[in-house]
Amino acid sequence: MEEFKTCNLDYFPENILIDVLSFLSVRELVRAGRVCKRWKRLVKDQRLWRVVDLTAWKGVLELRGCELPRGFFNQTLPTSPDQERAEATSSAQQQGQDQKGKQRSSPSGITINTLVLNNVPSFTDQHLQSLTSWERLSRLELRDTFRVTANGLRSCAAKDGICGVEGFPRLKFLEIGITGRQGYQLQMASLGLGAGWLGLEELSLGGKEVGPGLLCASRLKDLKRLCLWACTLSEMQIVRSCRMLRGLRQLEFLDVTFQPRQCPPVVEGEGGGEEEQDNEEAAGGESNNDENKTLDVNDPIPSLRRSLAVLLPACSLVFTNCSVQVLETFSPWIFLNLPTSTEWSYIL
Repeated sequence: MEEFKTCNLDYFPENILIDVLSFLSVRELVRAGRVCKRWKRLVKDQRLWRVVDLTAWKGVLELRGCELPRGFFNQTLPTSPDQERAEATSSAQQQGQDQKGKQRSSPSGITINTLVLNNVPSFTDQHLQSLTSWERLSRLELRDTFRVTANGLRSCAAKDGICGVEGFPRLKFLEIGITGRQGYQLQMASLGLGAGWLGLEELSLGGKEVGPGLLCASRLKDLKRLCLWACTLSEMQIVRSCRMLRGLRQLEFLDVTFQPRQCPPVVEGEGGGEEEQDNEEAAGGESNNDENKTLDVNDPIPSLRRSLAVLLPACSLVFTNCSVQVLETFSPWIFLNLPTSTEWSYIL
């Protein structure tokens, strides 16, 4: 009897534990995978994901570090014959309401409006295509989803089709970010933003997807908010990409390292007179202006503010935990305080 008192789930074989876990819902399975390393490995067993019921989910669905079967997002629980007849009757009534001009609900019955995928390597273009049937989906966050390609994202873009808007007709927020897995073959999925994406109002780009994403962001005519995070950018990249985004209302930089403007070296005997003339004009000004000019050489943020103020006068800028990369020959370390940052930055 004492042996049974001290017995716990660790003593059960994995087959029995998998049978026990099969009675849990999707939400409970995701939570069970966070108990310990062994349970995390058991939850990834494909036998637990053969039949998935997502109709019970409401609002937000977040998946982290789990394995997804091929048809994960288009599966529902099997229904009985009575339920099938009831669904057929309700669908016939619903079609009659559609003919009267009333709004139609999602055909799959899934009411999820926010999907967050964080470090789900098994998420592919096929999974992304399955999400187009979720008519209520308005927010999609793809973080470290390495198997999503530009073609897959481009094929799901909201665009005008024969029967109306195809793809994601209600998607308002999209986030794409690749920050982990060094050496993994990057698909550059954000290049799929070049398809236009009608109705997309908020875009968040992070890590290795910022560069290719900025090349295509100018085609997002409905974009109102742009967030760039965990990347290194130059002033020229930002200005060129935001030049066509006249409807942008907020531009946010989070954990961004700004590259300084590259000034061409001055050769002795060339342009010396102009440099002396500029120095004389600068000497006649106030000392505060001299300090600002000296700061602008190494700090692109004031210059970036002025450039964006001209291009996007109605857009507000937000800098959070940003730094400036400064490289000088006379000093290996630069101690620079940015007025837009809450911390001092040491940059080699």
